[in-house]
Amino acid sequence: MQYLLLIYHNEQQTAASAAAANGDMRAEYRTFTESIAKSGHYKGGNALQPTNTATTVRVRNGKRQATDGPFAEAREQLGGYYLVDAKDLDEAIGIAERIPGARIGSIEVRPVLTVPMS
Repeated sequence: MQYLLLIYHNEQQTAASAAAANGDMRAEYRTFTESIAKSGHYKGGNALQPTNTATTVRVRNGKRQATDGPFAEAREQLGGYYLVDAKDLDEAIGIAERIPGARIGSIEVRPVLTVPMS
């Protein structure tokens, strides 16, 4: 089964961190990604640009509304994701707890809905 591991962190806190600490975190992410790729769990993933680059789109009464920024103000922002293949939720949680960002933010583990295309 596939799971999306959504990585949330506080952008302001991360930006304020020392450059060396951010470099160390990037190295940890590389090591983590290599390990889940080697184990066969990795299906994809990416870091995201900061929320100030986001645009939120809504359609109301047939009219598009596009606004700068994320959907909602929040203490933690979505910073990236991994798409993994795991046998069950427990295995997906075990993978999620190894993500370096779990130490400073949170990881949302969400099963991917598979609907047959007809």
